[in-house]
Amino acid sequence: MRQATLDRRDVLARIFPNPERYLFISGLAGPARDTAGLTNDGANTFTMAGAMGAATTVGLGVALSAPDRKVAVVTGDGELLMNIGSLVTVASMAPPNLTIVCIDNGCHGETGGQTGHTSRTANLEQIARGAGIASSSVVETEADLDKAAAFLEEMPGPRFIQVRVTDGPPTSYKRNFNMAECRIRFRTAALNTAGG
Repeated sequence: MRQATLDRRDVLARIFPNPERYLFISGLAGPARDTAGLTNDGANTFTMAGAMGAATTVGLGVALSAPDRKVAVVTGDGELLMNIGSLVTVASMAPPNLTIVCIDNGCHGETGGQTGHTSRTANLEQIARGAGIASSSVVETEADLDKAAAFLEEMPGPRFIQVRVTDGPPTSYKRNFNMAECRIRFRTAALNTAGG
């Protein structure tokens, strides 16, 4: 099933060539480091830092409360599977400003690299589509990646992109782990920065 050749450290900058235009909610571990690397751990980035499975629902809340802002959730396959029902809620609420990007490496890197369900039978893009998210896509080749930024601009929201990447290390980036400080700076950025 897995055909990925993409290095995870390269994909977000290609999908989001203008990251300052988004509010980012990132999941755990690798996706959080990838997102921090993209934004230089900027004020427009909020990381769940331990609340596994919560990134999509928190991103939904941000998108609904800030309808004039572009909101992007960056999560991993294991985390998304832990709260797969969140896709149904996203589809039901249908915020047009929300994008979910799932960095799918097909394994559980934080707990020892065990083979994940997406390396076997689970297809997250089909699950998202079945939940009711019509704008969904799979990115697994350079050609797919070249089209991903246009997909975000042209397709109606909410949008879901499953990015199949090789099982390699995430972006080497040390994030700010003071969650109170991160929450305050994110809130300030969300309230004071004009959408794009």
